Amino acid sequence: MEKSQKLCPFGWVDKIGYAFGDMGCNFSFQLVTNYMYLFYTQCIGLKATTWACIIIVAKVWDAINDILIGNMVDRKRIGNKSKFKPWIIIGAVGLVVFSVMIFTPVESFSYTGKTVWCLAAYCLWSVAYTLVNVPYGSLHSVITDVPRQRTTLSTFRSIGAALPAVLVMVLPQIVYTGDSSNEGEQVLSSSRLFIVSIVFSVVALIVFLAMCKMVTERVQRKESNTKKVSYISTVVSYFTNRPLIGITIATIGVVVFYNSTTSVNNLVFQFYFGDAQKATWAMIAGYLPLVLMMPFASKISASIGKKKFICISSFISLIGGIIMLFLPITPDNKGIILYIIGLMFLNFGCCIFQIIVWAIVADCIEKSYREKGVREEASLYALYSFFRKLSQGIGSAVSALALSAVGYDESATIQASGVPENIKNLYIVFSIAAAAIITFSMQFIYNIEFKEEQTFGASSDNSGELTE
Repeated sequence: MEKSQKLCPFGWVDKIGYAFGDMGCNFSFQLVTNYMYLFYTQCIGLKATTWACIIIVAKVWDAINDILIGNMVDRKRIGNKSKFKPWIIIGAVGLVVFSVMIFTPVESFSYTGKTVWCLAAYCLWSVAYTLVNVPYGSLHSVITDVPRQRTTLSTFRSIGAALPAVLVMVLPQIVYTGDSSNEGEQVLSSSRLFIVSIVFSVVALIVFLAMCKMVTERVQRKESNTKKVSYISTVVSYFTNRPLIGITIATIGVVVFYNSTTSVNNLVFQFYFGDAQKATWAMIAGYLPLVLMMPFASKISASIGKKKFICISSFISLIGGIIMLFLPITPDNKGIILYIIGLMFLNFGCCIFQIIVWAIVADCIEKSYREKGVREEASLYALYSFFRKLSQGIGSAVSALALSAVGYDESATIQASGVPENIKNLYIVFSIAAAAIITFSMQFIYNIEFKEEQTFGASSDNSGELTE
């Protein structure tokens, strides 16, 4: 028997509300990604090798709890009106507490105490983040099933993520102390980072609550298979979903060699250009392609398809990065300008990928539902998040170990001759690797073509009148 349920039409409230979700996530995530490594090595006194061990262990735990929490969200419903929102609120409260814990100054602890605190804080933070991020990401697929609307949601998610990123760009002006005119004498302030973590965490909680009030879940599905979702079933669904494998491999490349290397770029400015505060301009340039393309991403994707759009943009970055390796980037203002312009081309592909990726994940989940008739949005998204989180750990460890390999000394305020240039080249090579992996995976593995994209949501009428 069918029953009709009248829901408000998809519109600006959903777009802005969904943007608030990733805004909240990134107030915490951007701070942790950009400054946790620097905080614990430059302020707290951990060695880079210790950090690499901590982050690998923490990320393995992080990845495992993604699967556990995703399956829990699919199996246990704790809210009458929403499958996902109650979990988001619980996680948001934990995120406030543990984000602040990460940046608590513990310089006076013993070395063992510092190590244990860092590991515990990060593991607890990762549980809270997963409790927010997995149901939030799964929410995408039930707000709408119309392809263009999904791309719009993905775009607005990127807009929401961009605001905290912009604020993080200006943090070097706040969290570093010392005279930028004296090369190598700038110092990262642990007390200032602690205050920033409190402010960011409180704002994150506010926007999470706003998101839960604003978005509407319209896609109401009846399962053809009424059995509880099992781990084995989800794993089989995941690894037999070729486009989901393709987007996962591309994501691994982006996270390991692009997202996880932002600290390396900070070091480029701190030691190669001798002015950490000017990293702000590089971050702005890096995000400029994302900002410029956001208004057009939905239209371009609707015209040529998501796959083709990503392949073209990532290939542009690949060529731009190779050219950048041979440019005469000198450690002066002229070199900074050339470097920043190069970053705009180098980051173009990853920016486009990050605008569209969430719509692509929703399409992959939709494909699985159509083939199996089983509601396992959270479990599939959690497995995708598992590989994303695992990649963050690998990326952080690779960055730390690669920096050690090129001669970086985390305890030195001035690096040995040749090391700053090695750090600069390392960052460029990492970004080239990200672009190459995206291009290959999306071109040869991901296989939801433009025509199939258009079939998603074909039964929807956009009016909010849905059938259950």
